[in-house]
Amino acid sequence: MEPARNLYKKDVDFGALALQCRDFAKYLKPNNQLDFTDPAAVRQLTTTLLQQDFHLKVKIPEDRLCPPVPNRFNRWGLNDGYDRDREVVGLDIGTGCIGIYPLLGCSTRPGWKFVATDIDPNNIRTAQQNVALNGLESRIRIIESSSDGPLFPLEKLGHERLDFTMCNPPFYTSRDELVESAKQKKRPPFSACTGAEVEMVTRGGEVDFVRKMIDESLHLRDRIQWYTSMLGKMSSVSVLVEILIKHGNHNFAVTEFDQGAKTKRWAVAWSWGDRRPSMDVARGIPNLPKSLFPFPAEYTFTLPVDVTIDACAGMLNTELISLPWHWRWDEKDSTGTGLAAENVWSRQARRKMKLAAEDDIAELKEIPDKVALGVRVYLRLVLGDKSKDNSEEKKVQTVIRWTQGTDTVLYESFCGMVKRKLESR
Repeated sequence: MEPARNLYKKDVDFGALALQCRDFAKYLKPNNQLDFTDPAAVRQLTTTLLQQDFHLKVKIPEDRLCPPVPNRFNRWGLNDGYDRDREVVGLDIGTGCIGIYPLLGCSTRPGWKFVATDIDPNNIRTAQQNVALNGLESRIRIIESSSDGPLFPLEKLGHERLDFTMCNPPFYTSRDELVESAKQKKRPPFSACTGAEVEMVTRGGEVDFVRKMIDESLHLRDRIQWYTSMLGKMSSVSVLVEILIKHGNHNFAVTEFDQGAKTKRWAVAWSWGDRRPSMDVARGIPNLPKSLFPFPAEYTFTLPVDVTIDACAGMLNTELISLPWHWRWDEKDSTGTGLAAENVWSRQARRKMKLAAEDDIAELKEIPDKVALGVRVYLRLVLGDKSKDNSEEKKVQTVIRWTQGTDTVLYESFCGMVKRKLESR
């Protein structure tokens, strides 16, 4: 399989796909295009992509929503550097007729398991059949839920804790809104929609659905590490972020999935824990008001041209390894990881360290039971301005990534200390 991050970077090459699959070739036009208004063609595209790219076999009923594979796959934000040895358990709410999220997750991440729910008995039946078709019964359980029950029924699911939840809630508040939305389109929809009403409509639409998720998360808190949901309307993002902020949550993420000129989707995620997502994910909607973004989790500054990366790395590591905290430096990648139980770089902390016994200092350098601040510090070379002889000069750039903690003042204090030390060399 092609590396995850490159798989659907470009549009699907229908001509090449037709050469790999005769069943798909039957639906291709002479100009190598697909008729997306033909439900059978759309189903075959999904079936073929799952088979060719993920070695997954699925059967898709004619009267249920057929999910587009690139849209669903991009949801993962897959990273080739993730920990393959770590066992992760996720919940997919409203898994649909295929169970596509759990199938994709298990296909691409060997250490993952899923529980998935749906309120539609037909979706439960066909999703279970697809799980069995791929021999994944030991890693994916499909459970029927109730429309008036909790969205996160951990006891019923048999889990005390979960690593994440995901959901693609119905967009529309009523059948009338669904019909009216279709009428207002100036041209036929790009892709045929075969979704049943139970998959497309919910009371209050997607905002009320995710609002219920937020309300339940207020009680479950960090029994679930990350709560996530896809959204079909950009307007829903602002409403939901304001609800999270109102409830005192400042560890959230908003991002955009661009499926080309024809389709866009958005997502919101939040956590009551202290693990911070990367900035490109957490602040991933270009035109969202800045007041609705979470606090920036990266601080970047560039040093003058006359500083070498080796000298900068030596200076940085010498300074940070002297502190009473857990610090590890990777000389090969010029990257360091630090975990602190408190502010250990202030003048007061340094005086305290001088008075402490060697045993106490050694203990502080272990991974703390309660982490107040977690960071990753990167040094890298970037191109600067052109010199007098028109050659490109390289500068050392420092990136401080906030990985853990809730105290923005503590993070800013650390960033300021590192910047002062490196600039005062």
